[in-house]
Amino acid sequence: MSFDPSEYGSSGIAELYDRLYADEWDTDNAVDAIAELAAGGPVLELGIGTGRLALPLVGRGLEMHGIDGSPEMVEQLRTKPGGADLAVTIGDFSTTIVEPGHFSVVVLAANTIFALPDQAAQVACFVNAARHLRRGGRFVIEAWIPDLASFHDNRRVRPRVMSDGLMSIESAVLHPADQRMRTTQAVFSEGGVSLFPANHRYAWPAELDLMAQLAGMQLEQRWTNWMREPFTDRSAHHVTVYSRLTGDGPG
Repeated sequence: MSFDPSEYGSSGIAELYDRLYADEWDTDNAVDAIAELAAGGPVLELGIGTGRLALPLVGRGLEMHGIDGSPEMVEQLRTKPGGADLAVTIGDFSTTIVEPGHFSVVVLAANTIFALPDQAAQVACFVNAARHLRRGGRFVIEAWIPDLASFHDNRRVRPRVMSDGLMSIESAVLHPADQRMRTTQAVFSEGGVSLFPANHRYAWPAELDLMAQLAGMQLEQRWTNWMREPFTDRSAHHVTVYSRLTGDGPG
């Protein structure tokens, strides 16, 4: 399957991204958790986007680097205070290499692992994360748990964002045989209506754990959210921490 890492930002969503998702992500607790895991060491964010996590982490005194496939998203980052000074490489974060073995933490937040087109690309992403970590470093992933029961005839429509001057509705078509979901978010704003399509190759936590093993990492912790609440049978999301083994491994 062909994959263009710049596709998401080039759809036009970059200019609306912060307004759409400002209230959806738990940024404060995420920054707290990542900073604690980094313990003062350098952090690499895969899919750094508009800098929601990166800029506060820099504010904590951490050395921060990023990789992102979308020049448009990074342009939004550059307009923010401190954004022009961040080290960001444009490229496919599953394969792009910046400083191997340099980082204490590599983070991939906001379900971005599912933006990769297939299992092979996701495995490559885990290997790339491990390549960038110091021995004993940590790879942190945030993702939703697939809820196939919420679909009827493999289709679902739901309200996504409700705020002053902005709302969106998301339609989704499920392809269970390939673990794929195709979504289109219709965003209604003062500027009219915009449609933003996206592809997702979803995976359950156990599959991600196996990818980590293949990359020379092991499961260290799993929480249901960035507040580090216990992961349970009722969890709809997870934040998972993998540690790079101190023995031989990728990189």
